[in-house]
Amino acid sequence: MTARSESLPRAGVAAAGAAPVGPVARSRGRRLLATVGPAALIVALLLVGWQLAVVLTDARPQILPSPLRVVQQGWLNRDDLTRHGLATLGVTLVGFTVSLAVSWAVAITVDFVPWLRRALVPLLVGSQTLPIIAIAPLMIIWFGFGLLPKVLVIILTTFFPVAIGLIEGFSSADRETGRLLASMGASRGQQFRYLRLPGAMPRFFTALRIGITYAVVAAIFAEYVGATSGLGIYMSMQKNSFRTDLVLAAVGVTAIISITLFALTFLLERLVCPWQRASRPHRETGGG
Repeated sequence: MTARSESLPRAGVAAAGAAPVGPVARSRGRRLLATVGPAALIVALLLVGWQLAVVLTDARPQILPSPLRVVQQGWLNRDDLTRHGLATLGVTLVGFTVSLAVSWAVAITVDFVPWLRRALVPLLVGSQTLPIIAIAPLMIIWFGFGLLPKVLVIILTTFFPVAIGLIEGFSSADRETGRLLASMGASRGQQFRYLRLPGAMPRFFTALRIGITYAVVAAIFAEYVGATSGLGIYMSMQKNSFRTDLVLAAVGVTAIISITLFALTFLLERLVCPWQRASRPHRETGGG
């Protein structure tokens, strides 16, 4: 009797604790639908309009294949698309990883040596005036068809937004808090670790999301100019064969890679900056 009476409150507590799961799950579902729904609707409308345009104009597949044909031919050639897609993904990840490492090194150096900011930032801005369409062929001429020229093109394309995001993030730290830490005997390294580094994370992840999409485009362009594998060279070969359907199928694979990498940055942000996730619901509810 005693054991039973003791178990009842526990069951009640468990039930009470489990009760909010349903509303929480529904709330997450609504947020996901609100985020993905509008974009999915627009894409669906564009595909329907595309299909209708092909049917009404009776366009030749070499000029404008229907989305159904693109999907069908993409599925039939899925092995080639997968192989070239994985090659592009590998180049993108390697190039962007190197770009991130260089960006972090430069941004941290600039943060600890302030006069370098005045020297390097104009050079970073100037690097964005270099026409990649002219630089990429030179990279192929100088370094061949291997991995190095593609990595260099990705670095030139993505280094600027990430480095500038970090530099601005470090410099945006609250000065009053910095002076307080200094008065408590914190070294510059400790101030960087506990103040400027966490404070720069929101801007870093914003720059990361911009950079990762640029990296995919840069990898495709570098492969298009000259490569032995990858979606860029695959598109070039299919274009020369007048296989517009397969070119568009490769474009679809490129979009899938870009969207996947873009979405993964949010997961990474949750793991690295859990406080950002905790503060969002508070802001959304109008908390101070």
